[in-house]
Amino acid sequence: MNIPVLIKQKGDAPFRSNAGDSYTMPARFYTDSSIYDAEKEAIFYRSWWYAGHASQLASPGQYITTKIHEQNLFVVRNREQELQAFYNVCQHRGHELLSGSGKTNVIVCPYHAWAYDFDGNLKAARNSENVEGFNACEFSLKSVQIEVFCGMVFVNLDPDAVPLKDQVPELEKEIRGICPDVDNLIVAQRDTYSVASNWKIMVDNFLECYHCHVAHRDFVDLVDMESYRSKVDGIYSSHISKGIRSADNTAFKLESSDVDFGYAGWFLWPNLTIWAYPGDPNLSILQMIPDGSDKTIEYQDWFLPTKKPSAQLKKAMDYQKDVLQPEDISLCESVQRGMNSKGYNQGRFIVDRELSELSEHAVHHFQKLVVDALGAGLGE
Repeated sequence: MNIPVLIKQKGDAPFRSNAGDSYTMPARFYTDSSIYDAEKEAIFYRSWWYAGHASQLASPGQYITTKIHEQNLFVVRNREQELQAFYNVCQHRGHELLSGSGKTNVIVCPYHAWAYDFDGNLKAARNSENVEGFNACEFSLKSVQIEVFCGMVFVNLDPDAVPLKDQVPELEKEIRGICPDVDNLIVAQRDTYSVASNWKIMVDNFLECYHCHVAHRDFVDLVDMESYRSKVDGIYSSHISKGIRSADNTAFKLESSDVDFGYAGWFLWPNLTIWAYPGDPNLSILQMIPDGSDKTIEYQDWFLPTKKPSAQLKKAMDYQKDVLQPEDISLCESVQRGMNSKGYNQGRFIVDRELSELSEHAVHHFQKLVVDALGAGLGE
């Protein structure tokens, strides 16, 4: 990938493999539109992308749609109860086939009524019987890889991509250890946020709690920060507090559960975070979707035993939406403005020997994944 802005420039300090010796990525990695464009092919068209939840596809004909930048896709359950994923485009003249989510008996293009079954086969094309040499088999929908992971549905545009479960076997063990009922959860709620920040700033922010004591005072009262630790492994990292602290002045009180933890969060490359709170079974995701070099759309989906959350989980969900998210959004938008300043280019990662709750080694881990995927020559 020959893009000049990816190469080390005059004034850049080195980005090193060792987090303790490394400077952060230069500011242009968060502002330059050519880097944003390069990320599409180098990162997002080659990685597993969260598309939705298996509970949204319970019966044949149920479908969901998703977009990876300009690539529009849909997932559908076929009549053999298997999930299939396809590019969401008619093979006649390129019209999009489905929108949103729902259920259908057959996939019919809204433009010229070409019809497909749930396995992507063209079943009907009006007047094609009068076209010499017309072969319906030439016009099947183009499929993409699909995988269900802890109830979540992922797609991948890379036909040679390694299965997600093979890349992160320990992540599945960790999630199931924290939430043993994960297979019985359904989608209960989606919250949407529009953020004036590059998507990588949003990920950086999730991956460290160096800022928590300063910016999330309710959060640090909710969990035992002394036991909060971040662990990196391949394309994911875990961020878990094993103790529970509750105080009368916090936003809500965490209830104890059968599993001994106070807070659990995971990052999954490239743009997904997964959350769990103690108490009633629950899991949620926060997906950071790039919308330009300086904008991000965030989806937070909540997975619960029923559509209606318990009183305790409702308080946790309200805290996430009304307190924690606005705090993080404000921080990230300020950092984005700072990345455009002529007075800033790079900082240093704060990494201590104990890899404590204040350490930023997981941020470096993510940034190294970015640097490596882009083939950026930032080292010495």
